[in-house]
Amino acid sequence: MERLCARLRAAASGATPLALETLCDEALGMLGPGGRDGDVALLAARFEGLLPETVAYWYMAPRPQTAGQARRLTRRTLGHWGLDSLVETTELMVSEVVANAVRFASRPITLRLLCTDVLRCEVGDDSPVVPRMRHARLSDEGGRGLFLVDQLARRWGATRVSTGKIVWFEQPLPGPPGVR
Repeated sequence: MERLCARLRAAASGATPLALETLCDEALGMLGPGGRDGDVALLAARFEGLLPETVAYWYMAPRPQTAGQARRLTRRTLGHWGLDSLVETTELMVSEVVANAVRFASRPITLRLLCTDVLRCEVGDDSPVVPRMRHARLSDEGGRGLFLVDQLARRWGATRVSTGKIVWFEQPLPGPPGVR
C-alpha cells in the first residue's frame, strides 16, 4: 500500500501527468489479485484548478457598513466579468447574506465570487450556527433575507467548516451554456 501511495503522489506531481485510465490500470496492477473476494472500484479524477481571473476573494470586518462594501465589490467584479445582467440580483443576495454574517461574526468575514459554469457567491464567518429560512410576518422588520435568496438563486445552502460556516448561492450565467 505504501508503494501505491508513493506512486500516486509521484504521478500527481509529475510535469507530464499520466492518462487517468493508465494510472488506474497501474494502481490496480500494484494491488495485485490476492485477497480480494469481490469487485474493486477505483475512481480517479484530475482537478485542473480555477483560473485566477475567475475568482475574487475578500476579507471584511464585521461592521454595519460591510454589506455596502460587499455590494460595491460585487458590482465591480461582475462588471469586470461582463455579467452586468446579474449585478442587481447578486448585489441584493450578497447584501442579505453578508448582513446576516455581520450579525453573528466576531472575526473578519469572507466574500468569494467564482465564475465557472455558474456564478457562485460564498460568504464565510466564524459562527458555527447555520442559518435557516424564517417565515416573517407582515409586521416583522427582519427575517426575509434567506427567503429572498431562496427565491432569486438557482441553488443555495450553508456548509459548516472548521472555522465556522459558509453560506453560498448560485445563479446561472446569462446566454447559452458554454457561451458568454
